[in-house]
Amino acid sequence: MKRIVVADDEALIRMGLRAMLEDRGYRVVGEASDGRRAVELVVRLRPDLVFLDAKMPGMDGLAAAARIQQVCPTPVVLLTAYSERELIKQAQQVGVLAYLVKPIKEEDLVPTIEVALARFADLQRKAQRIEELEEQLHTRKLVERAKGLLMQREGLSEEEAFRRIQGEARRTRRTMREVALQILSEQPS
Repeated sequence: MKRIVVADDEALIRMGLRAMLEDRGYRVVGEASDGRRAVELVVRLRPDLVFLDAKMPGMDGLAAAARIQQVCPTPVVLLTAYSERELIKQAQQVGVLAYLVKPIKEEDLVPTIEVALARFADLQRKAQRIEELEEQLHTRKLVERAKGLLMQREGLSEEEAFRRIQGEARRTRRTMREVALQILSEQPS
């Protein structure tokens, strides 16, 4: 059961949205009437998704969405009475994954949630892949530096230096990165 936080400054909208969500098998775990409280709830409750009204007193939905993405990345659906292009553009820039125009139609609710969740999962997978690739690149650079040091210090060919690092990694059951870091740390200052 997906857990959801709802933030809207109008209590009737929160109540109506809660009822629609719960009728469709979702669980509303928190409600807020302003963006600041919504951020607090998201950080504390770690919901699967959050609905944010675009226009709330104090911190509006766009500012809250931006803050949520910084402190606790969560799929955000923006609720708005307006479908202005500029608002949509700003929403995309702060990490909003979908939006609904009020009054909310029950038939739009589930598809909007599913799209937001799918987009978020895809973004998370891409971010993870980028992190893995950056780590691989960093490791490759370390191994290249260590290889160069062995070639210079011990007169080895590039292939011999690589095999030395690879062999040491296997022999000591460490990663090539760890072996490269050790070789580089042994370099005289």
